[in-house]
Order: sequence, then structure tokens, then C-alpha cells
Amino acid sequence: MLFKNIAEDVHAVLERDPAARSHIEVFLLYPGIQAVIQHRIAHFFYKHHMKFLARMISQIARFWTGIEIHPGAQIGHGLFIDHGMGVVIGETAVIGDNCTIYQGVTLGGTGKERGKRHPTLGNNVMVGSGAKVLGPFNVGDNSKIAAGAVVLSEVPPNSTCVGVPARIVKCGGVRVEPDLDQVAIPDPVSSQICTLTVHIKKLEDKIKELEAELEGK
Repeated sequence: MLFKNIAEDVHAVLERDPAARSHIEVFLLYPGIQAVIQHRIAHFFYKHHMKFLARMISQIARFWTGIEIHPGAQIGHGLFIDHGMGVVIGETAVIGDNCTIYQGVTLGGTGKERGKRHPTLGNNVMVGSGAKVLGPFNVGDNSKIAAGAVVLSEVPPNSTCVGVPARIVKCGGVRVEPDLDQVAIPDPVSSQICTLTVHIKKLEDKIKELEAELEGK
């Protein structure tokens, strides 16, 4: 399983980085790949309650790559960390399949609370350079976080977020604001409607589950 994940990570770089020339180049010379490989090893030890060894491996990887991934973080296959210097991924962060993360990104928490305190990225999520995603919320599948954005709340699937604090400018392929310039002001009502739509869908699914359970009884 470990070798399969590594092969998928290398293939993901070749697919998404036009500068990548061969599998061996990516495997040996890309710090993002080295960081992810070391993380997968560290995560194995973390899950088997050898946390000191897991943390030691992650710190060695941080020293050599400039990328800090806590061994407790859960990472799907096909992760591409491009350049990677300054990337920080927290202990309870979860990253789905085929995600792309650029340099300077933080998937962090907002305080010293325990339990789930870092974000969960869905599949095919792109997080631009310098972006900060802070808190125990979901970033939906196929979403994009713009460079330098600071995301502090849930992001619906198929959305694009920009700004500090981040705001949704596109949801489900539909633009929420007229343009991404300094004059056009985003429509906060449309942004909230987009977010509420996701919450309503979750509640509807939950109601259907409860109805099915009651009918079974």
C-alpha cells in the first residue's frame, strides 16, 4: 500500500508539473515528494502508537525539505506539494485525493483546543501559495483557494475563495461577484446563500436517514 501511494504521488507530479521530466527526477529531487514519502512512513508509526519515532521522522523531513507535516495528519493519494517551502500541515488535518498545495500554505488551527482542530480538504482541492486555512471545517471537493487567502469557515464544493478573510467568488461554476478587481464589491448575500445551500443539503440527507430508520422500526 505504501509503495502504491508513493507511485501515485510521483505520477501526480508528472501530470501537474510541466517542469517534471521523469519519474526518477521527481522521486529523487522533488522536496514535496520526499516530504510526503517521509510522512507516510511517520504516519504508519503514529498509528501504531510509536509517536516519538513518528515525530522524529517528521522533524528530519522538515529539516531537509522545509515542509512540516505532523505525523497524525491523514493524506490521500496523489498529493502534489509544489516547491513546498514553508508548508505546515497540522495533526488533525485531513487531505483528500489528488490535491495540490503550493509553497507557504498552512493547514492549521485557531487556538489550543483539543480534538479536531485542523481543516479537512476534499478531493481535487487546490490551495494557492501563502494561503492559510485555519479551523476544523471542510473545504469541499474541486474547490480552489487563491494565493494569500485566509480561510476561516466552511467552503462548499466547486467553489473559489479569495481575500482576507476569504470570501466565495464562485460557487458551482457560477460567479458570485462581477469581477475580481478592487472596485467590484462581492455580494455577501449570494455568498451566504451558497454556503446555506450546502448546510440545507446536509440536513435533508440527515432527515432522510432518520425517516428510513423510523420506517425500519
